[in-house]
Amino acid sequence: MIGSVFLAGCTQKEEENVIKVGLLVDLSGSLATYGNNEKHICEIAEEKINKYFEEKGIPYKVKLYVEDTKADPNVCLQKVQALHTQGINLFLGPMASGEVKNIKGFVNSNNIVIISPSSTAPPQMIGFKSPDEKKYVFRFVPTDNFQGNAIGDVAKDVGLKNVVVIYRKDAWGDGLEKATVKKLKANGINVVDEIPYDPNIGDWSPIIQTVTNKIKGKGNDTGIVFIGYEEVATLLSQIDENSPLLKHVWIGCDGTANSKKVLEEVKDKAVKIKLYSTMFQSETDEAKKIKEEFKKRDYGEPDQYALNVYDAFWVGAISYAEMLNETNGKYDANLLAKKIKENTVKYSEGQFGVESVTGYIKLNEWNDRASGNYGIFAVTEDGWKLVGIWDSTTGKIKWLE
Repeated sequence: MIGSVFLAGCTQKEEENVIKVGLLVDLSGSLATYGNNEKHICEIAEEKINKYFEEKGIPYKVKLYVEDTKADPNVCLQKVQALHTQGINLFLGPMASGEVKNIKGFVNSNNIVIISPSSTAPPQMIGFKSPDEKKYVFRFVPTDNFQGNAIGDVAKDVGLKNVVVIYRKDAWGDGLEKATVKKLKANGINVVDEIPYDPNIGDWSPIIQTVTNKIKGKGNDTGIVFIGYEEVATLLSQIDENSPLLKHVWIGCDGTANSKKVLEEVKDKAVKIKLYSTMFQSETDEAKKIKEEFKKRDYGEPDQYALNVYDAFWVGAISYAEMLNETNGKYDANLLAKKIKENTVKYSEGQFGVESVTGYIKLNEWNDRASGNYGIFAVTEDGWKLVGIWDSTTGKIKWLE
């Protein structure tokens, strides 16, 4: 519970006590499935946080400011700069590691605090040299050092001996590709080729031809690992129905898992290749309640990153209110960052009377989530289905079917 000292100190006028929170999400680009989920769940969180503040006698209200970054690093920077001029210092997002990399200079120079629910590249891959340099950048998701291991183990468990890796050439793609290839090789899997692609690619025919040549004549123990976003749907749409590429198993990642675009545009092809895709997986009983509310509002099914940003909103809002109380209404980035680090633990333990939807949130020295299991999703005739869980503590996969 929030202490009486905190409550007693909240004496400012209500109309002055609006906590502005920026939400940086992709609503129309290559991560739109996940971005729209995050927008909707943050709208739910906004309502619940304001009700919570009112019930606890905390004279603050949160107000959400949503911007579409299109998962474009340059657009993201423009949006952050524009929102910052409106007095916004706390941001949820951005979603992609390339975006985080592009705004980190502005974040640090302007003492802005961000909490990303889905940026997963290792800190060094996005330009951070030390934990202190990253003190204003929090990520409520494990880095791709975990996910690379999960992908490598999926490849091993489904019997692959050879793979061709296609990966997005940006900060996130480079990091996950490196971690994945390391694990693939450790598992004794031959990496036939590593093929980068431009995030703005339109014509996939050169890559399709290259991969076709690489796997020509190979058997079922050869597969394709795709490290990218929802542009996998465009890639598959440009592959001929009779292509040998559709006779091999494909493994995706968190940029493809549960993609609505895949189901809407290339479901039949995706069913053929399975498109096993990994995504951080951690839910509590409270998550079930939020999922039910999400569905009642006709938003569909929230993904893990939506749940992550829900928790991030709660921790950020409570921490911001505490900061304002201690500084007599003044913004202090260092104090806010300190509060967030402390309150992830308190929030995870239920000390505020609110239950985390993603379980215990433990942050490491880089302010990144320290561990986590990964769900393994595959495309079936009935759509995306959770078919396995990769346990980060054992490195083993529990297949559900």
